[in-house]
Amino acid sequence: MFDTKPHKAVLILEDNTKYYGWSFNNINDVIGEVIFNTGMTGYQETMTDPSYAGQIITFTYPELGNTGINQEDNESRKPFIQGIVAKNLCLNSSNWRASQSLIHYLKEHKIAHIYGIDTRALTKHLRSVGTMNGCISTRIHEISTILPQLQQAVKMEGTDIVQYVSTKISFKVSNLQSYYPIYRQKFLETGNMKISIIVIDFGTKYNILRCLQNLSKDINIHVVPAETHIQDIISMKPDGILLSNGPGDPSAVTYAIHTVNHLLKYKIPLFGICMGHQILSLSLGLETFKLQFGHRGLNHPTGYSQYVNITSQNHGFAVHKPDKTQHRLIIYETNYNDGTIASIVHREYPCFAVQYHPEASPGPHDTISLFEHFIKTIILIKQYPLLNPIH
Repeated sequence: MFDTKPHKAVLILEDNTKYYGWSFNNINDVIGEVIFNTGMTGYQETMTDPSYAGQIITFTYPELGNTGINQEDNESRKPFIQGIVAKNLCLNSSNWRASQSLIHYLKEHKIAHIYGIDTRALTKHLRSVGTMNGCISTRIHEISTILPQLQQAVKMEGTDIVQYVSTKISFKVSNLQSYYPIYRQKFLETGNMKISIIVIDFGTKYNILRCLQNLSKDINIHVVPAETHIQDIISMKPDGILLSNGPGDPSAVTYAIHTVNHLLKYKIPLFGICMGHQILSLSLGLETFKLQFGHRGLNHPTGYSQYVNITSQNHGFAVHKPDKTQHRLIIYETNYNDGTIASIVHREYPCFAVQYHPEASPGPHDTISLFEHFIKTIILIKQYPLLNPIH
């Protein structure tokens, strides 16, 4: 059993706003971009999502830890977050799948945290002035020394964090355990056609791999590092390429933008998710920008015409709408909260991308059919090999 004695703690923002609370970890100064997530469930999936690397997550839902931590819901090999901010942390979790409490998990992974603060006031402040760097510390008597560190800290804008979370070696996904309920199992008819998919790892969530794996027993999935050279990708003769989610500023991931730009000419079906959507957009000549406070939650409406999907989102950057009409590119869906681009489709190349997370986890499953659309596009191209010059 671990010590549950709390320590006095403080969260300081770079504009010198302070919030006092408590922490079960006696920590020095942990700095990260302070953001907020409005989801009511899924704190474990959120904390293990690599897209949150370098960030301190404020959970707007007031109770965290009621269901503990289990071994099934992790979205990556380890948490990459800088810390979390909560109103209340539950000491005693209760769930049939729980293997440890959230507090135990925070201590085991040495995750900076602060609880007991007014997260509503903090969220309203971030919505008003924008996300910014902050610091969690238990050195409450030495606050004056923390602010100078914050003002010198690296900003999220212009920073490549993908290299920090991406796999260092290529690997094949095999027998990744799935926890889908029976009603979500849907195998596509591929006619015993073997399908090879490469996932370029900018910070891949496990559930993206599960969604692909669960569509057919004839799908081979290879995950490759974000910096994999284009010739190495082509030499693997992929039938489809998925550009994964990931953290940081997409415009700083210049090597990936260059790679995708060259991949387009091979007319391999491409599917981009979140960071992958931004990388594809940049490779097509569009531009990205930093949102004031990002989109992070489970109930963001996107769609076209009068059709709406409720989506799970987690991103601090978005794609600028082009000033001039691009005849080859369709801005397919829009985020109905602020009018930003939610998805794109190319008229000439077999590629499409979404700014949200169709694999959800946590979140709604309105758009999970996009994985099926991706596979069906691959099957179509394989049936007409002249469309794909590498085969």
